[in-house]
Amino acid sequence: MVTKAPEMDAASVRHAYRRWAPVYDFTFGLVAEAGRKHAVRIINRRKGRVLEVGVGTGLSLSCYGEHLTITGIDLSPEMLAKARDKVERKCLSNVVALHEMDAGALAFPDESFDTVVAMYVMTVVPEPERVMRELERVCAPGGEVILVNHFSQEDGLRAAFERKLAPFADLLGWRPVFGLDRVLVCEDLRLAERRALRPLGLFTMLRFVKEPGFGLGPQLAQAARPPVRATLSEPIRVRVKWQVARTLVHCRRLLDTNYWRSLYRRLQSQLAE
Repeated sequence: MVTKAPEMDAASVRHAYRRWAPVYDFTFGLVAEAGRKHAVRIINRRKGRVLEVGVGTGLSLSCYGEHLTITGIDLSPEMLAKARDKVERKCLSNVVALHEMDAGALAFPDESFDTVVAMYVMTVVPEPERVMRELERVCAPGGEVILVNHFSQEDGLRAAFERKLAPFADLLGWRPVFGLDRVLVCEDLRLAERRALRPLGLFTMLRFVKEPGFGLGPQLAQAARPPVRATLSEPIRVRVKWQVARTLVHCRRLLDTNYWRSLYRRLQSQLAE
């Protein structure tokens, strides 16, 4: 039985995170800390402009290297107020802007950032496929899109628990049932790394590299190939070859006079007995 989750929209997300904002750092923020730090360590090996989509209360902002230029966006004004307070208190000069913005309609030009990261965002947004295409759009060629997210399982105890929670997605502010296929929608993003993260592999990091035309490559190669005749699968081919060989052996025997002499002698011997 599949449990249908209620549809999420921007208003329900804002409402949920208005409730979460006062306690976020001490609740989900602690659970998600390991995955957040892992993603930032990877980003700190890179250079240039970084866009953090779903910056929330700004828990990751102080972890970025000073050589990076950080822009953050979030849909929740309450979350952003806490993020701005952290930037001011910690004098984070490399954080150049924090905007209230919809991740599904980013107000940035194409190819604006060298790295785009969305941590614990895709299960929250109303249209994750649309958000993925926006992340792809604002990422520069050769840049990276990094996701840290919860992806649901199809079977087992965890899968059953996720299905039980699914009807309460609008109250939780995120979808407990969320498949990996919902983020594998961009033709120019090549999945370069997939890693389960602590705690207990509840979250997964996906690292994509933007390679324009990557998704079209296999299609163009397939179109360029000449049509291939349908072939039998390997086990069937083996059985057919064996049957043909056996038939040829029998035909050779029928044409061999020595075979008939030998058969005649055996019959005579049996009749004599």
